[in-house]
Amino acid sequence: MFKNSFFIFFSALTLFIAGGCGEESTGSADDQETQEEQKDQAEDTQKSEETDNNDLEEESETEKEAEDEESRASEEQIEEEAVEKEEEQVQETKEEKPEKEEISSELTAHFIDAGQADSTLLEFEDSGQPVRILIDAGNWNSDSVVNYLHSRNIEQIDIAVGTHPDADHIGQMDQVISEFNVGEVWMSGNESTSETHERVLHTIENSSIEYDEPRTGDMFDIGPLAIETLYPETVTGNTNKESLSFRMSYGEVDFLFTGDAEAEEESRMLNEAENVEAEILQLGHHGSSTSTSEAFLQAVDPEAAIYSAGESNQYGHPSAEIVQRVQEAGVELYGTDVHGTVKVTTDGENYEITPEKEGSVTPSSEDKSESDAESSEELEEGQETAESSGACVDINNASIEEVQDITQIGPARAEDLIELRPYQSVDDLTKINGIGPARIDEIKAQGLACVGG
Repeated sequence: MFKNSFFIFFSALTLFIAGGCGEESTGSADDQETQEEQKDQAEDTQKSEETDNNDLEEESETEKEAEDEESRASEEQIEEEAVEKEEEQVQETKEEKPEKEEISSELTAHFIDAGQADSTLLEFEDSGQPVRILIDAGNWNSDSVVNYLHSRNIEQIDIAVGTHPDADHIGQMDQVISEFNVGEVWMSGNESTSETHERVLHTIENSSIEYDEPRTGDMFDIGPLAIETLYPETVTGNTNKESLSFRMSYGEVDFLFTGDAEAEEESRMLNEAENVEAEILQLGHHGSSTSTSEAFLQAVDPEAAIYSAGESNQYGHPSAEIVQRVQEAGVELYGTDVHGTVKVTTDGENYEITPEKEGSVTPSSEDKSESDAESSEELEEGQETAESSGACVDINNASIEEVQDITQIGPARAEDLIELRPYQSVDDLTKINGIGPARIDEIKAQGLACVGG
């Protein structure tokens, strides 16, 4: 019985111990389970955070891409607006300045033999109608220009241009206005006290002719002929220097006219004009050394040059220096003193030069070009010269017109002569700028100037 009791006690103890161990074992499993759950939760949290971070990065990249796309779109829009604006401006320009008319006829430029003077006639057609532009009108003491126009059965001059007031450029302008149907007159606006200039202005005022004073940058389309004004921008009274100057384009063939403009003004044209290139250049100031500078000739780059001068004129035009400069540049040279009237005919692509007479220009053996900074003398219409009447011109009392009868005294020097009075002798004329001992010898040789005569 004791044994049974012991056995029962031992069994109970064993069961108690086993039960206690079972509880510990169960608790340990639960803790492990809890730890695993916490670990899983931590991993899930980390994954969630990583996912969130990835989502943020993706959102950031998306936003950046959106911003970049918006920026590109904005730039494209700006570019499109700029292109549209430029196209609008081009369209407005086209509307303001219509395309030049198609060339359907030839243009002929007549460099008229007007003696020691200047005159050029342009003839072409616009929509089948004749157009005629006259640039300068010869000297006052000749009918050469008017007679030439009549010889061509011309009745209408659409535009008559007086590049400057000198009498060897506007001398027959009043006759042209009176004898032909003139549509417009263009002049520089400079004033002159000469009777020739006063007579021309009086004729214009008493007519119904339109009057204009073109300025630098002014553009004109006369049918297929495009005219660009190169000079002057303003006028101050320097008549030669401020001559109206034009680049005239007929298709691909360009003409350049500069009146009596000098080297300083040529330089200004080079600075202000976009393009002065021309196939045909009329030499400035009758081929004088005051004009056609080396730089200007290079910039114009002409294929042919034409000057207007009288045969054996007292000014030595054209200057030997300019003849040499032009010929050494490989430019074909024509002059009215040698070739008579010179015609240039063009279809807008090609041109042909036809001189009235055969000949070649050679430098003068007696170059007097240093004295031609002034314009040609003005012997006014109807005025009896002191030389022909046997009297002399009193340099202390003669009028501005009378003193211009004296050799070497043009309009500008005449003004200087009067301002520098009185003179004790003819030798005192050296006070005038440009009059040196050699000029005094020529003045004395003429026998016209005197003091107190």
